[in-house]
Amino acid sequence: MTRLVLASASTTRARLLTNAGVVFDAVAAPLDEFAARESLSRDGVPSDEIAVSLAELKALRVSALRPGAFVIGADQILILEGEIVSRSSGIEEARALLRRLAGQNHELITAAALAKEGAIVWRHVARAEMQMREISEAFLEAYLETQGEAVLGSVGCYHLEGVGAQLFAKTTGDYFAILGLPLLPLLGALRELGALET
Repeated sequence: MTRLVLASASTTRARLLTNAGVVFDAVAAPLDEFAARESLSRDGVPSDEIAVSLAELKALRVSALRPGAFVIGADQILILEGEIVSRSSGIEEARALLRRLAGQNHELITAAALAKEGAIVWRHVARAEMQMREISEAFLEAYLETQGEAVLGSVGCYHLEGVGAQLFAKTTGDYFAILGLPLLPLLGALRELGALET
């Protein structure tokens, strides 16, 4: 079987692949994601294309380091009221973001790409609608206290597979994509490309 590489330091993406029985190496892509996202946004690239462009860029950067391997790149962006929301850098920013998200709908756009020998061989974009419920200040403070800096690992400051589920009234879309990786389409592509057993 062809080697697989995940171009990410994301523990969530790694866990999704591991739980699905996929054997892979993880290599963080040498990329300043914030700068790349800002550059694409300034150039007027639409939101879903920003996500897929970043996923492809990560896959290509690591593909150059791992000849012969299929390299998985992924990216996720959060859109609130037409604006791309950046990842919070600290608990105060997380608190402010959660206050903004409370009682509102936002969209997650999750993209994945596969590269081999420096070329993109597959790409996929998934969209999810997230309806966060109104939350009290007491709940918000308790949530931040119990979750701590772990919330900074997600652009929306939540992990739907954990306590973050309590923040939501409703979600619509691919559950795995919400977590950060459109797993089922990715597994299908890997099988079609001969990287996984059929």
